[in-house]
Amino acid sequence: MAKLQTPEDIYGDLFRDMHLSGVWEDGKQIADLIPKKKPKKILKAYTKEMDTVQFDLKAFVEANFEYTTARNSDFKSDTSKSVEEHIESLWPYLLREADKPVKGSSLIPLSHPYIVPGGRFQEIYYWDSYFTMLGLVASKRIDIVESMVKNFAHMIQTIGHIPNGNRTYYSGRSQPPFFACMVELLAEHKGKKVLKKYLPALLEEHSYWMKGIKRVNKKNLAYKHVVRVKGGILNRYWDDFLDPRAEMYGDDVELQERSGRDAKELYGDIRSACESGWDFSSRWFADPKKLETIQATQIIPVDLNCLLYHLERMIAKGLKANKQKKKAKKFRSKAKARKLLIQEYFWDDTLGLYADYNFIEGKSTGIVTAACAFPLYFSLADREQAEQIANTIEKELVKEGGLVTTNVTSGQQWDAPNGWAPLQWIAIQGLRNYGYGELANTIKERWIALNTKVYKQTGKLLEKYDVMDLTKLSGGGEYPVQDGFGWTNGVLLALLKENGK
Repeated sequence: MAKLQTPEDIYGDLFRDMHLSGVWEDGKQIADLIPKKKPKKILKAYTKEMDTVQFDLKAFVEANFEYTTARNSDFKSDTSKSVEEHIESLWPYLLREADKPVKGSSLIPLSHPYIVPGGRFQEIYYWDSYFTMLGLVASKRIDIVESMVKNFAHMIQTIGHIPNGNRTYYSGRSQPPFFACMVELLAEHKGKKVLKKYLPALLEEHSYWMKGIKRVNKKNLAYKHVVRVKGGILNRYWDDFLDPRAEMYGDDVELQERSGRDAKELYGDIRSACESGWDFSSRWFADPKKLETIQATQIIPVDLNCLLYHLERMIAKGLKANKQKKKAKKFRSKAKARKLLIQEYFWDDTLGLYADYNFIEGKSTGIVTAACAFPLYFSLADREQAEQIANTIEKELVKEGGLVTTNVTSGQQWDAPNGWAPLQWIAIQGLRNYGYGELANTIKERWIALNTKVYKQTGKLLEKYDVMDLTKLSGGGEYPVQDGFGWTNGVLLALLKENGK
């Protein structure tokens, strides 16, 4: 499929000059600009004016573009309301109706309504959306869940995959593949016909993640998302674009200059980590304190492969329901083979949990992360392993405010001391699958208490939380803490509305 035109493709030197000028603190503001005129007219004017003495870049940009603004910034919190009432009243501010195409904008227009996370994130995000949907279900807004699933299926059909978000500059990568989970969630409320309807999209998504499987061999271990290991194929994160990110262009250029690393290799590792959703974390670094040692393309992540196992199982189920027995058997075999490889390559007996695997070094990364709960969530662990994981989670990751992301403090946002809503949900449900309800409920109650406390103090629900020092808000990362916030709202509301758990 044809490459979508990114802001850099369209605006060239103007785009790069904006990023490197230092005028804008957040590069995403630049990447999300909405042109007031046709791009050709803007570029012609820029070429004519840029070298004049009185030229003011900021004034030029603001005369020719509009900023994308956060609609939820108009929302006024009332902390006398319960946190459930707050979330219910916030949904309309995070809802976007069908998009109108604007030539020269980075937004990929979607035909159906959708929920955005909030703050600087004014577009749909792939893996965020599953956790947002949990809250929409709790709010009995199945209609919005269905419209979001339709949007994702449409992107699979037209782009070939679900991008990180509906921005052209995100189209080189995807995010953790939760589409099968979304279809499953929708089917719980709309019936078996849902799986049949979205089976072609599930198959297409699987093809995207497995593209190039015939190009890997003993000499060439990896191609795009696929990695050859002894015994079969596993998957890694990958981005087809190997240049600075449109949304963080200046930061990426500066990091490359400071590190001295090969530019394409470094940008590839940065972008691949972004596809993981964990951008950034010591999980991807050779040196946990140094972002420039990022090596995400060398790492086979446990959570990704658990999600692909589930995708293969869901496809097999859909094919069986469609009376395509031979093809269903083929996908059951794929899932079974992946399950064996997950056990072989990700189980780390020393740590007592599942960890990522560095296929270049041929060994476990040995890093304790909350991703270890994914095999519990998808029921891939045996009873003995589940017991060890529960013990390790309790000892290493359970803190006063809930589950911490890793046991490393690096200054990155997907490390200690931060906790994130999706990882709370995965751990809570995963532990329950194996009978560790008490530990699951400890995480649940601490997370609810922290979310509620911060809401009462600030009137906000945040993207992430400091789960280790409850007197502080979260920190770290490439941008200020965002409020809104889609998946926090979703997970919190789903946990609050659980019955008898």
